[in-house]
Amino acid sequence: MHARMLVRRNPARLRAGFFFACLMAPAAFAQVVATSEYLARMDADGDGRVSLVEYQDWLSYAFDAMDADHDGTLAPAEQPGGRGKPLTREAHRARLADAFRRQDKNHDGTLSAAELAAPPR
Repeated sequence: MHARMLVRRNPARLRAGFFFACLMAPAAFAQVVATSEYLARMDADGDGRVSLVEYQDWLSYAFDAMDADHDGTLAPAEQPGGRGKPLTREAHRARLADAFRRQDKNHDGTLSAAELAAPPR
């Protein structure tokens, strides 16, 4: 399916996907060489696992950096391209929670190094 057809069918979904990718891009470009480094950086309490809160906190720094007025909402002007619907910190964290649950293959409520290294589902 061509990108042009995707835009015609659901432009809002395409914009939302692009915006989410922009939010996640800084994490992808962090200088992490080994899977264990992801775990070490995200595991704030050092228990060898990444909890949902640790995951959300680590991946929310891009949101916080873009929230210029620090009101907890990304206004269209604060988003890539200066467009889009307002996005609250709560909605952003809810999206991250969904991603976390998809990565948590054994459903134990934490992510291991192997689960962190697995391709997003």
